[in-house]
Amino acid sequence: MEGGIREALEMHWRASAAGDLQAEHDIYDDQAICDYPQSGERIFGRANLQALRGHHSDKPSGFDVKRIRGMGDLWITEYIIRYQEQPSCVVSIMEFRDGKVIHETQYFSEPFAAPAWRSQWVAVVP
Repeated sequence: MEGGIREALEMHWRASAAGDLQAEHDIYDDQAICDYPQSGERIFGRANLQALRGHHSDKPSGFDVKRIRGMGDLWITEYIIRYQEQPSCVVSIMEFRDGKVIHETQYFSEPFAAPAWRSQWVAVVP
């Protein structure tokens, strides 16, 4: 089952990057819930989620999945999405039931410059 979920996730993110709204939303249960904690929004149902994303004023100018990790019914994807060349770091937490997403929470964050005082203890990650 985990191999099937990972494959479904990879197809989902490829479709997201390509702007294929139908294929992108095949992963969701009809009654899925999606939360955006930073804006306080909750989207009920696959149809509403697809409509919301289909009416987004900007199309992504870049999409880069950094890693997918999970097991059982809980999977996390870290990726960078760019709108008008501005990157946002995103964490998507997906909960599955019967091979479909029933709940997703997405956290968005803009990158920031690391302070110079920490440089002796850190490595720069591209």
